[in-house]
Amino acid sequence: MKKEFGVLNLPQFPPKKLLSLTPIQIEERRIMLERYIQLVSQDAQISNSESFNTFLLNAQQDTQKEPAEKVTLNIFLMNGHKISVNINSTDQTDDVLENVASDIQIPDDFVYYFGLYLVKKERGGDNSIVRKLQEFESPFISLRSANKEGEHRIVLRKSYWDAAYDEELLDNKITMNLLYVQALNDIERQWILATKDQLKHLATLQDRGSKREYIRFARTLRYYGYMQFLPCITDYPKPNSRVLIAAGSKELNFRIQVDDQIKEGSFSITRMRCWRITTTLPEENESKNSNGKPKLELSFEYLMSRDSLKWVTITSDQAMLMSMSLQNMVDELLMKKQGRKFKKPQDRSKKSVSGLPIRGNNSSYSTALNSTNGEGDEHGAINKAIESVKKISDKLSKPKASENGVTENSVFQGIGDDDL
Repeated sequence: MKKEFGVLNLPQFPPKKLLSLTPIQIEERRIMLERYIQLVSQDAQISNSESFNTFLLNAQQDTQKEPAEKVTLNIFLMNGHKISVNINSTDQTDDVLENVASDIQIPDDFVYYFGLYLVKKERGGDNSIVRKLQEFESPFISLRSANKEGEHRIVLRKSYWDAAYDEELLDNKITMNLLYVQALNDIERQWILATKDQLKHLATLQDRGSKREYIRFARTLRYYGYMQFLPCITDYPKPNSRVLIAAGSKELNFRIQVDDQIKEGSFSITRMRCWRITTTLPEENESKNSNGKPKLELSFEYLMSRDSLKWVTITSDQAMLMSMSLQNMVDELLMKKQGRKFKKPQDRSKKSVSGLPIRGNNSSYSTALNSTNGEGDEHGAINKAIESVKKISDKLSKPKASENGVTENSVFQGIGDDDL
């Protein structure tokens, strides 16, 4: 990577030690290496490079001791509809996504408006999103590994944050149906909030089969296009405050329980100077009274006023998903600012790490998209990450030349007195 990207563009690699390491030192070095992988993967140029992705996929395959073989993988919509695709067990995420898109006839222009997500079935029967699958992993291996610690499935969802992109998908029957199915499910599980009158109107549109009108009306509702997280803890406005967090519309939305009342507030991503993920390993006496898993925290430094920066910390098992959501919203904001578009299948080279053909040829879509009545072991980088610092200002302040030669700079240039 030093040869390909230059030493100055990479974080410092964890130094080696000459003497043999104790078990504690081995664990510390493992965490430092995982932190390094996290940091370099935050750079889009590096994370999209063939050398980086091949290295990580091979590492995943070796760690899980998974042979390369032809398999069938089930991909679900949020309402339970199943898409079965024939793939190779080592196919990477984008290969599987393109396979699914080809099978259900999503136009190439819209393939990467969607993404594959690892979803966990919770005890109460609800589903929670664990994370978006990254290009440098095999969905088949990741799913098999995650299922060792509970029931999981891979779900196809839209992956963009700006609801304005919906309009580009409404003229195509397949992509419109995907949006419709997701909106139905999000409203049913109350990820999108609606009054009784609004729900009645939505039911009327559903009965009429007015899918396009249903989606457009749903877009007017609170939390449309947001990702909802499980209840967690924050230190804002005071320590140990219970909070419901949602990400979307260029913000983190907080619904905080304060003195038996629910108060709502939002933190704009354009006023977050930086954020980091930290992991606290439980003490020996604590592990006896808990599940023994590391405690994940997301902290971000926020511009409260012109001269006031404050750290806000969230303690949640979904802290990594929150961090990835912040990064994706920033990347999308920059993409729009620079006039770029979502990538297309033809924009990437497709080389199988295993040497096997990338695509299976007997994929089957088990249920029609027109129907509306149906309903892990994660990477160490997620489970035991430590101080993975994401500095937006550092990343975005590096000038980048767009295709038309114009140099783009930080999104924080747009913050002025009117924004505070």
